[in-house]
Amino acid sequence: MKRLSFLALLAASGLFVGGCTTPVDPCSVKLGAHRAVTPVDRPNKSWWMPRHQGVLDREAQGHVDLLMIGDSITHGFDKSGKAVWNKYYAPRNAVNLGFSGDRTEHVLWRLEHGELDGISPKLAVIMIGTNNSNGDEYTAEQIADGIKAIVCQIRTKLPETKVLILAIFPRGDPAQRKDKAHGATFNDQWAKNDKASELASKMADGKMIFYLDINKAFLNDKGELTREIMPDLLHPHEKGYQLWAEAMEPTIAKLMGE
Repeated sequence: MKRLSFLALLAASGLFVGGCTTPVDPCSVKLGAHRAVTPVDRPNKSWWMPRHQGVLDREAQGHVDLLMIGDSITHGFDKSGKAVWNKYYAPRNAVNLGFSGDRTEHVLWRLEHGELDGISPKLAVIMIGTNNSNGDEYTAEQIADGIKAIVCQIRTKLPETKVLILAIFPRGDPAQRKDKAHGATFNDQWAKNDKASELASKMADGKMIFYLDINKAFLNDKGELTREIMPDLLHPHEKGYQLWAEAMEPTIAKLMGE
């Protein structure tokens, strides 16, 4: 009972610090060990490098206090989540480092090529890995390695910046996403992401690295992901972005010292 009470207290605070064991060293993963930790760009996407340059140009202006790092789900703050971004994150001098379609290896390339240079943000939020979970190309362990390598990059280049790792959001698998009449129930791809997130959570030390699982905020009382929240069972709509911001807000405020 004491163990459960302690975990409940941590959950109520919005933070997870990895229990009583020694936190996993994010830099224990060797770059190049496998695909998820081998930095690579995306030359086949004509918009990708200009967006990267846009991030560098914005950061060169200074006044960067918050980084939001991820894939299309984070990229969506530029579109469906724009109103939420303007309310919660623009006033905090946030920069959107979400790139549609990115996997962990693409984020690593971007971080190695300037997206962490010349800035000193208070906090970096990471939500990445769902694109790695497609098919059988990557295991949960490899996805977690990719997240670890990203955290290592941040902690190495920005030692004064706190890191918040978000659990990979729930999602529909290909069959569920194709069935437009229903939402998503727990599936193998969702389970792979959950396992990767649980492994990544072991980096949390409660000092500079934190882990937050807000996934229940997106689910109904039956544990289902509905199209009202994520119309394609992957990307949030306006309501989904609002739920995300509300669930994360107490932790963001705390870690940014507000």
